[in-house]
Amino acid sequence: MDFEELSLAVQKGKAKQVKELVNQGIEEGISIEKILNEGLISAMGIVGDNFKNNKIYVPEMLVAARAMSAGLAILEPLLTATGVKPIGKIVIGTVKGDLHDIGKNLVAMMMKGMGATIYDLGIDVPDIAFVEKAEEVGADIVCISALLTTTMPAIGDVIREFEKAGVRDKYRIMVGGAPVNQAFADSVGADAYTANASDAAENAKAFLLSKSNK
Repeated sequence: MDFEELSLAVQKGKAKQVKELVNQGIEEGISIEKILNEGLISAMGIVGDNFKNNKIYVPEMLVAARAMSAGLAILEPLLTATGVKPIGKIVIGTVKGDLHDIGKNLVAMMMKGMGATIYDLGIDVPDIAFVEKAEEVGADIVCISALLTTTMPAIGDVIREFEKAGVRDKYRIMVGGAPVNQAFADSVGADAYTANASDAAENAKAFLLSKSNK
């Protein structure tokens, strides 16, 4: 199997070709982790860099992430069977009153692609649902998204629910969305703000790897 060919298929969003190449790699006896890391994750790293440098935009990034997810769907059960553990658990959702999901979905796919288990709560998520799911699954990170200036305050409401439950310090809370910025993140007590999906995945990965090394 040609890893460069697989990488290009991911970057161009060719999901069918990605699945064919991943299956070819498995048949050739290439390790599942190598296909994941050198084929899928490295490709999404290139996609993320291109996005940050304005070489591609959200539609291209979204189709690339979907192609990566198509390959990941084949690898996931095999990774589980071989005992490869995810690097962490992440709960993600869009706040109550907000029905936008493209940005949130992109972040979820990028984070899944870098090796985390994702629990996607969807859109219009009640404040307490973030706390309940994080506690239920033993999450490491909670990602909260708002795409409207009118729903931004709900991010603070979610964080206050964690405080009221007495579990705020158990989780790294990351926030993002078009109207969100660093000053707002600081004002509501978030642990991290990132401006795009690529940065969010890199931030989460760095945190999870540092946590696992402690």
